[in-house]
Amino acid sequence: MEQWTRFVLRHRRVVLLVWLVVLVLGGIATVRIAPLLSNNFSVPGTPSARARTALAHAFGEKPEGTFTLVFQARHARDSALLARLDLVAARAARRVGGRATPVEAASAGVAFGLIETPLDLSHAKRATPALQRLLGTPPGVEHAYVTGGAAIQSDLDPIFAADLRKGESIAVPIALLVLLAVFGFSAAVTMPFVFAACTITASLGVMYWVARAIATPTYVTNLIELVGLGIAIDYSLLVVHRFREELARGLDKDDAIVETMRTSGRAIIFSGATVTIGLIALIAVPVPFMRMMGVAGFLIPVMSVLAALTLQPTLLSLYGPRGVAARFAVPVRAGFWARLAASIMRRPLLYLAVGGTVLVAAAVPAIWIQLTPGSSFGIPRTPPAIHGFDVLRGAVGTGALSPIDVVVVGSAPAATARLSAELQRDPEIERTLPPRSSNGDTLVEAYGRHDYGTEAAQQFVHRLRSQLIPAARFPAQADVLTGGAPAQGVDFLDRSYAYFPWLILAVLALTYLVLLRAFRSVVLPLKAVLLNVLSVGASYGMLVVIFRWHVGHDVAWLYPDAQVEGWIPIFLFAMLFGLSMDYEVFLVSRMREAWDNGADNATAVAHGLERTGRIITAAAVIMVAAFSGFLAGRIVGLQEFGMGLAVAVLLDATVVRSLLVPSLMAVFGRWNWWLPPWLARVLRVSPS
Repeated sequence: MEQWTRFVLRHRRVVLLVWLVVLVLGGIATVRIAPLLSNNFSVPGTPSARARTALAHAFGEKPEGTFTLVFQARHARDSALLARLDLVAARAARRVGGRATPVEAASAGVAFGLIETPLDLSHAKRATPALQRLLGTPPGVEHAYVTGGAAIQSDLDPIFAADLRKGESIAVPIALLVLLAVFGFSAAVTMPFVFAACTITASLGVMYWVARAIATPTYVTNLIELVGLGIAIDYSLLVVHRFREELARGLDKDDAIVETMRTSGRAIIFSGATVTIGLIALIAVPVPFMRMMGVAGFLIPVMSVLAALTLQPTLLSLYGPRGVAARFAVPVRAGFWARLAASIMRRPLLYLAVGGTVLVAAAVPAIWIQLTPGSSFGIPRTPPAIHGFDVLRGAVGTGALSPIDVVVVGSAPAATARLSAELQRDPEIERTLPPRSSNGDTLVEAYGRHDYGTEAAQQFVHRLRSQLIPAARFPAQADVLTGGAPAQGVDFLDRSYAYFPWLILAVLALTYLVLLRAFRSVVLPLKAVLLNVLSVGASYGMLVVIFRWHVGHDVAWLYPDAQVEGWIPIFLFAMLFGLSMDYEVFLVSRMREAWDNGADNATAVAHGLERTGRIITAAAVIMVAAFSGFLAGRIVGLQEFGMGLAVAVLLDATVVRSLLVPSLMAVFGRWNWWLPPWLARVLRVSPS
């Protein structure tokens, strides 16, 4: 690390120039990325994905490329009006390369029709504004809407952008106030923001080129900007604080930078590695949505560590001692953290019982968690596409835009007729369209009474596959595939959670190995892993308490929802396991330094808390502020994600790092630092 830092300092101008180019190019990419993004929960190889392929092959349809036209008219059943609307729909369909179905009356005041296109979701989303302009408001119609999955996602893009700006307007001022409290009125408060701007634009710049080639979730922009803001400011804050300490010891500027990077810089590398482990493990999950969220999340710590190794020492050199000098910093009670550590060391079992009870109590409600692949209700109702959906839903039922598609590959007319009749009688089905055939395949479309992501819709898909289709007695040569949004949601959850246990095991094992090398101890990494599992469980439990049980959701203006979006627990685990470990690494690294310098266990723990307690608290406040940006938005999935992150980081920085870590270290005593000589040789570190 010393050699690397001196190399960077010798080439500081080149480093600054490179990061300036990254900042400019990444900023351009940031502006252009939104139209490329779309949320697609399809999972290759599943029955729903095979049904989608069969639909495209036999009927030239892609469900995600289908638009629904909704017309509000006083006389929606008038045949002359319906004929005119057929012409309007056909003309609009031709302009987007699609085919219009006949417009039909859904009620006395609502008519609707479909435009089926071969477009995938991202291209259909980009075609939506043109289709809306082409449709206009035909004569005899009061309001006309273009809705459907692609149209809704198109109308949500400005909301995502506005929510992101609102989140940043909350997070940035809070971060600035915390930095002023720590650094005082000093130029140093600007350094973390420069660092964050570079890492965020670098991550989004890479993500832009990824999104041009691979379908990428809409959530990645908000994820990278808000999580990236918290991580980048935290890393820079910790480094600048250590730089001040080294200057206070009398070191000159370059030596202080080198010593800062040897200690805090090394801790950031291990911290970033733990964050990266969980997120890169997501890439191994064979679910495209999860993989791409993993890629986006993975870029955040990678770019932050790269910037910490190159840009951060360069900025320290540029600002120098005068630039980081403290003026009017908030005074801190001397020895508070040392006295807390001393109290814990005297009564470790009491603090352990209190802290453990809090975490376990927070985690227990996770037993009642319910998952959904998504929902059409966890979004604002004001955009035109969503309002059109609500109009149609009021006329034909909740499942208006999410039919269940049963594709029969091969000839089986009798069995298909039996299945269609059974679907018409099923209490979960609102209506069923007559079977239609093309190229030897047959399609049966059924519209449910519940939204595609609800528990009722999921249960019906399972019942359809396990009972109704077998009861129709299809011949052996017929391949019956269940598709559509409800089936796709079930397959998304089934495939994602089939791999989740393996993801957990991989992350636990790899994190333990990384921390084994970082802490040079067999016991400390095990303690850290177990405490992190409890922290993640507590975040799950609080999601249930707040969103399902509605405890306190009105205070934060959160959307009450009985179900948690299925991607959230998996992604929370992958993200939180590393984020929570950040503070563990910074805290225990300082304890390790004191132990290596000859302090006893109690003194080492007190030293670590005294040196890092204030700065970890400040870093946690900044991180929670960044995550509160998700809560300020209007998308329930991101609200749930932000709440899970904020709760876990808050508990981690208070209960875990301030109470449980030192109390456990008091209980373990000398065993905290145990590392067998043979294992030290394998790890190529000095034995404890």
